[in-house]
Amino acid sequence: MGLMGDRTRLWETRRLVEAPGDGSERDLTAYGPQAATAEAGDPADLELETARRRAAEAGDPAALSMLGALLLRRGDLDGAERHLRAATADGDRSAANNLGVLLHQRGYGDEAAGWWRIAAVAGSAAAAHALGRYHRERGDEPAAEYWLRQSAESGHALGAYALADLLEHRSDVGAERWFRAAAERGHREAAYRLARILDGRAPRARAGGLAGGLGPGGVETSVRELRAAAADGRDGGPAREAEQWYRQAAARGHRRAALHLGTLLEGRGETQEAARWYLTSAKDGESRAACALGFLLRDAGDCESAAVWWRRAAQDGDGNAANALGAMHADRGESGEAERWYRTALDHGDVNGAYNLGLLCAEQGRTAQAEQWYRRAAYAGHREAANALAVLLLQGGDAAGAEPWFSKAAEAGSVDAAFNLGILYAGRDEERTALQWYERAATAGHTEAALQVAIALLRDGDEEAAERHLRIAVRGGSAEAAFRLGSLLDRDDHAREECEEWYGRAARQGHRRAQVRLGMLVAERGDVVEAAHWYREAAEAGSRNGAFNLGLLLAREGSEPEAALWWARAAEAGHGRAALRLALLAARRGDLTEGRHWCDCAVRLGPAEVAERAARLRDALQQELTA
Repeated sequence: MGLMGDRTRLWETRRLVEAPGDGSERDLTAYGPQAATAEAGDPADLELETARRRAAEAGDPAALSMLGALLLRRGDLDGAERHLRAATADGDRSAANNLGVLLHQRGYGDEAAGWWRIAAVAGSAAAAHALGRYHRERGDEPAAEYWLRQSAESGHALGAYALADLLEHRSDVGAERWFRAAAERGHREAAYRLARILDGRAPRARAGGLAGGLGPGGVETSVRELRAAAADGRDGGPAREAEQWYRQAAARGHRRAALHLGTLLEGRGETQEAARWYLTSAKDGESRAACALGFLLRDAGDCESAAVWWRRAAQDGDGNAANALGAMHADRGESGEAERWYRTALDHGDVNGAYNLGLLCAEQGRTAQAEQWYRRAAYAGHREAANALAVLLLQGGDAAGAEPWFSKAAEAGSVDAAFNLGILYAGRDEERTALQWYERAATAGHTEAALQVAIALLRDGDEEAAERHLRIAVRGGSAEAAFRLGSLLDRDDHAREECEEWYGRAARQGHRRAQVRLGMLVAERGDVVEAAHWYREAAEAGSRNGAFNLGLLLAREGSEPEAALWWARAAEAGHGRAALRLALLAARRGDLTEGRHWCDCAVRLGPAEVAERAARLRDALQQELTA
């Protein structure tokens, strides 16, 4: 059953009794044996019935019709039929409609339709509605539309709703008009259906995010998808109007309207009111609302209460809630309970259960079982499971087996799979194909893919396009992208302030090269203390440039012994200039043997100008030693 609401025909429960004279309609579901008992004990009703019987004895058609309607509502079909037939014989329209209701209850549908036709031709909107539903149930849609339109155009709420339902079934845009007409007359299901149409015009729905749950007969949309839509923060336009109709339907007790109202409010960050509507819907038996309420409680830090609602939803068949329980137990290290709930989710038809079982097995090192669960989910169309399966196969050395799964996942929209395909092709030196997949992933917001595209563009000399992709990657939190963006701006004297900002962001994330560059920038400003801080951060993380620059700074400040310690660390890590500095220090102290040692290191490490200077110094030291 789709999110458009219950499609159960109103035929069985919504035949209307029409009161004679005023054209008003009453819902038969409000009457029955219990209601009849209550009315029978009401002195006012007894007095009214007595008055109607007296009027009926006088042969008044309106009184006969009224009495028949009263008996029909009380369930006295025999008594009602006699009076209604008498009234219809005198041409009473309401009696003809109500006689149709009575005959339908007795199983004489064709005869009922005949009386409804008489009443409808005479102008009864209720009879036109009943006749339209009768024809629709028998597959005669043209006749159904004719009579339902007669009813709707007469201002009949149920007729408008039934006409809208028929038109929507045929994908006729005119459905919205009649849902609106019924909703404006207080029809709660019409208000809900109208809200769903309007909600479907929001940006995410147009992009296909929830299309499966919007149309007639569409699949059930899970709370996972509803929360994803809420996270988009849709606002204004159709979404705002949709909210108004959700509110109207929810206020009248429509549990799905309350659920969707909750998601709209959650998307705007109004979590307290969202929680109230989720609670209202959940108490009315909507498992997805119970699940959504669980997520809100978890986000608020109340995991125990969240588990209560998730358990309730899971027991009602909500696979998403079962997965949430599984994840909660997995986070606690309770793998047995986690596996039980993941299996429950799978039993409820949620393929995420198989994917999560695969993740659980992979974390425990049960690779064979992980592969089995990933395959099960991947064959069911789970794109992230297909990507995970491909990664598992690639790690096992089966690149040929991994590639089709990466492709399948990427074509299904997995951004990670597109990026992984880029890595796969780059490893084969198929740079052009790799770049195509990186660009696809970057377009979808993948941080590392945007960085790889930027690197390729920098290599090709397209700095402007590279900068755009670097900024995308920076927004995703990439320290390397922040460093490269800083390096790009470092070439422009007018962008030094922004350049320092990006170096700083990367440096605070532990990027060693950014720490060194930031230290150099602040040193140029004369801020020796901050420069030393960043050089030391880089050096202690293993940066030989950081250690060398820290040594230079300390030497200038008169701390040559400590500077030598950092130069030694840099030289041992392969820094030629640091080795040359140590050689010069040793020569100044007269330690010719150590000086030759560091000269040899500098010659070996380079670069060329350093090696040349170190070779001359070594020759001089050799002459000193042999003098």
